[in-house]
Amino acid sequence: MNLAFYIARRYLFAKKSHNAINIISMVSVCGVVVATIAMVCTLSVFNGFKGLTTTLFSVFDPDLKITLVEGKVFDPTTPEMKAVCGLPEVQLSCGVLQENALVRYGERQEISILKGVDSSFHQLVQIDTAIIDGKFILNEGEFSYAVLGIGLTSALGVNAAFTRPLEIFMPERTRTVNIANPATSFIVEYVYIGGVYHINQPVYDEGFMLLSIDLLRSMLDYEKEVSALELKLIPGADVSQVKKNIADFIGNGFMVKDRYEQQESSFKMVQVEKWVTYLMLCFILILALFNVLGSLAILMIEKEEDVSKLRSMGASNRLINRIFLFEGWMISLLGAVIGVVIGIILCFLQQHFGLISLGETA
Repeated sequence: MNLAFYIARRYLFAKKSHNAINIISMVSVCGVVVATIAMVCTLSVFNGFKGLTTTLFSVFDPDLKITLVEGKVFDPTTPEMKAVCGLPEVQLSCGVLQENALVRYGERQEISILKGVDSSFHQLVQIDTAIIDGKFILNEGEFSYAVLGIGLTSALGVNAAFTRPLEIFMPERTRTVNIANPATSFIVEYVYIGGVYHINQPVYDEGFMLLSIDLLRSMLDYEKEVSALELKLIPGADVSQVKKNIADFIGNGFMVKDRYEQQESSFKMVQVEKWVTYLMLCFILILALFNVLGSLAILMIEKEEDVSKLRSMGASNRLINRIFLFEGWMISLLGAVIGVVIGIILCFLQQHFGLISLGETA
């Protein structure tokens, strides 16, 4: 066994002649333990936030989304797009059309983002799991329906039980607005409220309305154009590889975004907060390690007699320095190991028993 390591281990676990040295050594270990626990638990929480955010956005965002680099709409029936939809990794595809419009109910009105989808949209994403009132329905006979976010329904003062339709106002795309009589330049459509969803994401809850893509195309005077092509991949598919293959196939005129890139700002915010917190905890851990230096300094003073005996027995300065160096490493390592173990246990208990809750969700 390494002599310096053996002596350092004896110094670490042997009882000191002064009780204060035992207390200081314990404080040093505890400081590293607490800082390590905080680091493990905090990083685990932020990783959980990322997973939670991904789950919430999966209710509305597809696995992959194809949009134009420049321009607003494109033809989804080209051979390239048909080939993309026919890839073995693609389970389902859905063309969507988005446009802003004024939505009015009675005396209340709000600017909303209309998202035209077809009846397969609820199979593409998990929107059914977010419906809290009514159901996902776009058409029934001659009547058109819309599915609204809970924030938008609150602003308009409506819900799925109302029998009076919403009014949608949109400027005619192919006509110039008549300044003398602007009302003549607007198209008005009526939709009933089929359902209300709640995703806990303000960007969708307060601003979006789902309706039939055919209705939105008729309002915009489009035949088959879409704003984006949304894709659902088969379970177990490599999203990054499929995204790369599609991007290489359709060329530089289109962007292919995965779920993280569709909500880039939200995920970047989580990542920035995670690493800033990590750096702060590293700084706290460094401060805790200074306690180890203090403990070593006091231990060296106490062991002056032992050091003199070692020198008289032929010990070199290098051996003596290594003894106290190993001592410091063992204090730090012991605290880190204990902190990691306790941190993992706490994360396990939180994951399985929910000791701390963020609050009630709808």
